[in-house]
Amino acid sequence: MTAGLSGPMPAEAEIVRLAGRDVRVRWRRSARARRLSLRVDAREAEIVMTLPPRVERAAGLTLLRSHAVWVLSRLDHLPAAVPWHDGGEVLLDGRPHAIAHCPDGRRGVWIEDDVVKVSGEAPFLRRRLTAFLREEAGRRLGARLAQIGGPAGLRPRRIVIKDTSSRWGSCSADGTVMLNWRLVMAPADVQHYVVAHELAHLRHMNHGPDFWVLVAGLTPHRHRAETWLRRHGPGLLRAA
Repeated sequence: MTAGLSGPMPAEAEIVRLAGRDVRVRWRRSARARRLSLRVDAREAEIVMTLPPRVERAAGLTLLRSHAVWVLSRLDHLPAAVPWHDGGEVLLDGRPHAIAHCPDGRRGVWIEDDVVKVSGEAPFLRRRLTAFLREEAGRRLGARLAQIGGPAGLRPRRIVIKDTSSRWGSCSADGTVMLNWRLVMAPADVQHYVVAHELAHLRHMNHGPDFWVLVAGLTPHRHRAETWLRRHGPGLLRAA
């Protein structure tokens, strides 16, 4: 969760040998980056290297190899991917829901007695379920934005629901709030905190003391939510 949106150029991926293992590295050239950086993309189980202007790929490889132990440890501790399928499970508001394929159904995707039912042909189950969850995220998170921000006079100029690989939310200087649709799978208090965090950025585009005072006034869930996201957030990113 940050106070701004980055603008990297299209990325290219390759396999790099690191400490005797092959790892997937995605290179991003960003005109806004001030320094070389690397991170582990939990969703794709790959390394993302961001290069500022005029910084060569060789410098990125040097940084990557100097952090080989940390990188490989992070990759090894990623949760296994959880593919959605008939008879599987999906989270909604932190509660597990069974997935049931209903090929003769005429309702698209719907919830019935804590079961998410998906109509249509089996090969399209994951795509239909993803589209349904994105719509649910827009509806539920949008309602939370209004519920939390309205009384405080914090109203985004625009709301964007996206599928990001590292951020749960962000707020740009023009008042646009972005939220990761996968938050709809997290418990309600986690959603509440992330929404409050981004709304607070409408008034404070930083993480200074005034920002955190405002966050505390908007939500009581900060510490529990941050702990939950550290522990379980990568699992949400690996679900599909």
